[in-house]
Amino acid sequence: MIAEPRLIRLLMTLRRSGISDHRVLGAIERVPREAFVPDAFLDQAYEDIALPIGHGQTISQPMVVGLMTQALAVTDRHKVLEIGTGSGYQAAVLARICRRLYTIERHKPLLDLALGRIASMRISNITARWGDGMKGWPEQAPFERIIVTAAHRGDLPPHALTDQLAIGGIIVIPMGDEKRNQRLVRFTRTETGLEREDLWPVRFVPLLPDLPDGEDGGSGQSY
Repeated sequence: MIAEPRLIRLLMTLRRSGISDHRVLGAIERVPREAFVPDAFLDQAYEDIALPIGHGQTISQPMVVGLMTQALAVTDRHKVLEIGTGSGYQAAVLARICRRLYTIERHKPLLDLALGRIASMRISNITARWGDGMKGWPEQAPFERIIVTAAHRGDLPPHALTDQLAIGGIIVIPMGDEKRNQRLVRFTRTETGLEREDLWPVRFVPLLPDLPDGEDGGSGQSY
């Protein structure tokens, strides 16, 4: 059960942080964050902090989830690709706003947990895959929106992802090879290339290719 005072306090913090889109705030209000954090951290579920979820991954702080979702400018007409399912929290927030969400996670235990949480909430517009997120999901391309929840080294997003982005589409991705140098960047695909807009400093785990050792998923498994 959501503790109302803590939720209200969090929503007020998000508004002060610049999250003004009522659809984003409404989605965050409707998705119980405590369902996505390990039991050991339940008392911190509505603090504006990142929390560990295992396998070297974290659930992002609510402010980052809100700002990334707002920057993505999602509507109920959009098909969205998420790279990095993690706990499933960002996916559940996006699913409240978009038409259809496709999400990829390279850690199968995390994906299985996330899908169980999502199923318990009766969210029906999410399709998930266990696999290498840097390859995207070409069978479902093009996507109007792509969100990446891990930091990519280099000046441009992975080519496989931008190739799967529709003309006029937006990808929001953390960029940078060191945590202290990472920035959230929004790219819009045009007829002639990518338009870049640097947003805010962030701290994310690195975006990695392939599957972890001991997890051989081939080209990935859909759910």
